[in-house]
Amino acid sequence: MCQCCGMPLEDEIIGRNKDGSLNEEYCKWCYADGTYTYSNMDDLIEICVQHMVGENFTEEQARSYLKIELPKLNYWKKYDELSDGGQFEEFKKQLIDEINALGIEGMPKLEKLNALVGSYVNLEYKLPSGMKVKYLDDATTYLGNQLESEIVPGLCFGVVANMDFILVCTYEAEGANPEVLVYKKR
Repeated sequence: MCQCCGMPLEDEIIGRNKDGSLNEEYCKWCYADGTYTYSNMDDLIEICVQHMVGENFTEEQARSYLKIELPKLNYWKKYDELSDGGQFEEFKKQLIDEINALGIEGMPKLEKLNALVGSYVNLEYKLPSGMKVKYLDDATTYLGNQLESEIVPGLCFGVVANMDFILVCTYEAEGANPEVLVYKKR
């Protein structure tokens, strides 16, 4: 099981070290390309609860279970030793500031970035020529979030970023009709 979030590990969700080798201690959402993606247990609990509700857990039961079980996992026992001194959190804050500075009309202020696997957020965009293209790598873990439009009901903004780029798009329910608004190299 992942020693950060407690999820059962299967081959396709094992995290990777910087050199691309597998790290069988963590899932790809908690450990991506040699970087631990969670430094705040409460943030992790918020993400995990969303996925546990309905799987024989109410929201309250899931939250209670995680508050008891997560501190028993190796990552949280050794957090101070494994942490990067706040560098990753500082990087996320810098990305959030850059994304908010874009001033995209109708997009609420971005408050948080979560670890997202490429296959989950790699939408297919239609080019003016009619050709369709994907910009992301399905196997890579990115930072991102979904924000509901402040202007258009049912429209969402998708934000995906890493050290190299920022992508902001819009889409409808279930990722339908995606459109790239910003693709910016950093």
